[in-house]
Amino acid sequence: MDNLTLVIPAKYEKESLPLVLEELNKFNLNIVIVLEENDKDTINSISNFDCQILFQKNKGYGDALIQGIKSVETDYFCIFNADGSFRPDELIHMLELSKKQNYDLVFGSRYEKNSTSEDDTIVTYIGNKIFSFIGSFFFSLPITDILYTFVLGKTHEVNKLNLICEDFCFCVELPIKAYKKKLSLISIPARERRRIAGKKKVNAFKDGLKILISMFKLKFNLL
Repeated sequence: MDNLTLVIPAKYEKESLPLVLEELNKFNLNIVIVLEENDKDTINSISNFDCQILFQKNKGYGDALIQGIKSVETDYFCIFNADGSFRPDELIHMLELSKKQNYDLVFGSRYEKNSTSEDDTIVTYIGNKIFSFIGSFFFSLPITDILYTFVLGKTHEVNKLNLICEDFCFCVELPIKAYKKKLSLISIPARERRRIAGKKKVNAFKDGLKILISMFKLKFNLL
């Protein structure tokens, strides 16, 4: 998988990120860690690992991912969590689907058949179902878990989408703009693990409202 780069946004992940990188060592991957320059604890925790560190110019989850994807030099990229909730072995199938069946974006989902989640809560479950329904109803997205950003795709195609959302609204901006540009998308089963350390950085209600507003803006081409 030397033609794949993982983009890992990391914010205060000194406990989990070294364990994630250790697990990834057995795969032939390129890795870009995107974080804020003042997050010294996380930076120091991964000093012994062979990975590229990219400092954010601004702040926010989306900003980290946009900068990270723009820096990728391989044909394929994958957004990968720093908290240990994603399973590296699932990357193999995702990459094969993109290469052999020519999908531009492959989305992992906790709500497909044979999927599981050890980290989902009733609040995040309901929120994901609502936003995924909106995505399907208003945009015809073939995505069953729109807020789960375990996404592998073709770097060149995604970098043409003009992604601008610097916060968690990135989660809906990516698939909606991709589908509008007629990129091919697929949603496949994923098995989310419980995070190693820390807590969710999403505020379910505050960020949920922002995401809802962004979806309506995207519907009317205002974003």
